[in-house]
Amino acid sequence: MKLLKREIEDEVINYLRPNKVVVLLGPRRVGKTVLIQQVLKRISEPYLLLHGEDQDVRKQLEYRSTQRYKTLLGGKSLLIIDEAQKIPEIGNVLKLMVDTIEGIKILATGSSAFDLDKNTGEPLTGRKHTFYLLGLSEKELSQTESIFEKDANLRARLIYGNYPELIHLEGLKEKKEYLDDLIKSYLLKDILEFDLIRNAEKILRLLRLIAYQIGSEVSYTELGKQLGMSKNTVERYLDLLSKVYIIHSVGAWSRNLRKEIVKSRRWYFYDNGIRNALIGDMKPIESRNDIGILWENYIISERIKYQQYKQMLVYNYFWRTYDQQEIDWIEDREGILHAYEFKWNPNKKPKLPKAFKETYPDSEFQVINSDNFIEWIS
Repeated sequence: MKLLKREIEDEVINYLRPNKVVVLLGPRRVGKTVLIQQVLKRISEPYLLLHGEDQDVRKQLEYRSTQRYKTLLGGKSLLIIDEAQKIPEIGNVLKLMVDTIEGIKILATGSSAFDLDKNTGEPLTGRKHTFYLLGLSEKELSQTESIFEKDANLRARLIYGNYPELIHLEGLKEKKEYLDDLIKSYLLKDILEFDLIRNAEKILRLLRLIAYQIGSEVSYTELGKQLGMSKNTVERYLDLLSKVYIIHSVGAWSRNLRKEIVKSRRWYFYDNGIRNALIGDMKPIESRNDIGILWENYIISERIKYQQYKQMLVYNYFWRTYDQQEIDWIEDREGILHAYEFKWNPNKKPKLPKAFKETYPDSEFQVINSDNFIEWIS
């Protein structure tokens, strides 16, 4: 079974430095553990690998003592903690290690940002570097597919998504079963363990409603009415879902012009396969009426991977006015606005809205379609 080299592998190794922590975050089942194994194959120094879901590991790390940690390491200079978010106050544990154990290098992974990202923030200021790992990118997948296979494989990925294990499953029935099992067994695991939340069915219903509103502004009040919950609860659940890297949101761009929408948000899935499995629709794109939604969600996910892996300093938005002029995607990079429209069909060539062009004359505009998308994401 061929393992694809992940785009951030070299950078992860580069940032494994004495008395520093590398934090690797991303959804469950996207290959964080496999990436660890690949990194270890390229490193010659002795290491200790721990798993945060092991109760014995949590007990060993719970009592904060430099001497205890040195004994646990046994002279090894590299410590890897998989699923580190399971360890209470992990940020303070890692801070004590890097501050008191000379030369130690640490790699900590997590499938949620509840504890790992939050609790490593302040304690590890100046001591860590964070990477994000998502589903396989188009650039990574190019390692095993030719330019002639790209179009057919892209059409399949618009339906089944980019989870790494899918490339080893040949039948469409197997792919669907894998995604269904992923939703039932892993998708909400971190959320349901957090803060004693037990209402899995309402969270799944919320996700299904979001799945039908990709590319549109979402009303939390309306979602609450449909689900029988308060607006605040809806917002809280959406925040939790974003912290386990299932969905993400984009806000509206505005310079506070009178006609511009300023407070709305749009939500997207990190993976098309999860979106389609949630609504129970795995039909091929030729039989669907939501190809525009599938393309917009997919290409935005790929662009976010590109931004993360290239460590770009960029702010993402959408733009719309009350008179229905809109742009799918705005990037604010170094003070320059880059506007993008997404069209699956290369023959569709929308123009930059007049109001945007007049208000932001120095901005750049491009249409991203199925013919030219590779340059934009790789």
